[in-house]
Amino acid sequence: MKLDQFLKFQGLTLTGGQAKYLIQSGLVSVNGEIETRRGRQLKPGDIVTVEDESLEVQLEPTLSQESPANDRDAS
Repeated sequence: MKLDQFLKFQGLTLTGGQAKYLIQSGLVSVNGEIETRRGRQLKPGDIVTVEDESLEVQLEPTLSQESPANDRDAS
């Protein structure tokens, strides 16, 4: 997931424009380093901080992980 998408997904911003502004203003850090690239690709375990709030990027289960593909009776 990209940094700007993560900020919107987590409710830290309402719009992509707000996310872009925060990132380009140097108000967002990833793993303790200021990040100004809104397209920065995040990975599970990254810590994103906006002002006083820090959030850990977590891996979301995909549909294939939630239910096995071969979950049918063989009759």
